[in-house]
Amino acid sequence: MEATAGQKRKDRKKRYKTKFEKALLEYKNVLVVTVDNVGSLQLQKIRIALRGNAEIVMGKNTLMRMIMREQCAANPKLENLLPFIRGNMGLVFTNGDLAKVREIVVSNKVPAVAKSGTMAPTDVWVPAGPTGLDPGQTSFFQALNIATKIARGSIEIVANVHLIKKGEKVTSSAVALLGKLDIKPFFYGVVVTNVYENGSVYPADILDITPDQLLQKFFGGVRRVAAIGLAIGYPTEASIGHTVANGFKKLLALSQTSGYEFKEAKAFFTRAAAAPVAAAPSKDEKKKGGKEDKPEKAKEEEKPAEEEEEVAGGFGGLFGDDS
Repeated sequence: MEATAGQKRKDRKKRYKTKFEKALLEYKNVLVVTVDNVGSLQLQKIRIALRGNAEIVMGKNTLMRMIMREQCAANPKLENLLPFIRGNMGLVFTNGDLAKVREIVVSNKVPAVAKSGTMAPTDVWVPAGPTGLDPGQTSFFQALNIATKIARGSIEIVANVHLIKKGEKVTSSAVALLGKLDIKPFFYGVVVTNVYENGSVYPADILDITPDQLLQKFFGGVRRVAAIGLAIGYPTEASIGHTVANGFKKLLALSQTSGYEFKEAKAFFTRAAAAPVAAAPSKDEKKKGGKEDKPEKAKEEEKPAEEEEEVAGGFGGLFGDDS
């Protein structure tokens, strides 16, 4: 019988090794998950939800590390994943969208009662109001320093009570109170801790960052580099465009003031003069159906002022925002 049992263990390990090696070869991405307080039925539901998109592999950590070290010869990137094979964990292999697979994994949660000695994953509040318990159990609430009153023949909690804080151990008295009130405060499920993506390992929270947010952060950094370069007078790739634009604006101003023209300034002033800005008609002019006639002399006097406004306005319009 002992030989038969030992042979069964060897066969079981052999099948597991074949399955694990196949997953390491077929999939490029892995979600590292913890399965504390997760039952087999809940895990089976997650497997069904992931069917066709991902594959969950559980097992002994020592056996998983041994197989991965053997595969490191063919794929050295797997060494980055070895430090995370510890504790009550598993691996979710996929070649699909990591964010979608993660959403499926963490969405399956079940309510659970509090257990004495476990770490609270969230804060637990007992709401104010009637409890349905008879007045004979008032001493139980007094032992927990919970203010109560008797209303309509039952105990009523006066105010909301912060019974358990997140990260603290659950006490036996808190478990007893929650049991009497029939409160299941916790929701347990698979938690994704880290992501292995084609050799790189990073926290799972990074999957919450959208491409738009990533671009905003990148361009925000570029703007800061450009601002620092302009402030200290140190040219960089981010600030060189602004430096050239500001220098050209100064040359245009000097050219206009001194009357000295150069090729680029002459071309700029020619374009600015050839593209006048049309003034919008006023309400009174719209009602009359046209503009009021003005003396030719007055029009000639106004023309140079309009041209100057057009040239001055062209400085900012060509190079954009100076800030």
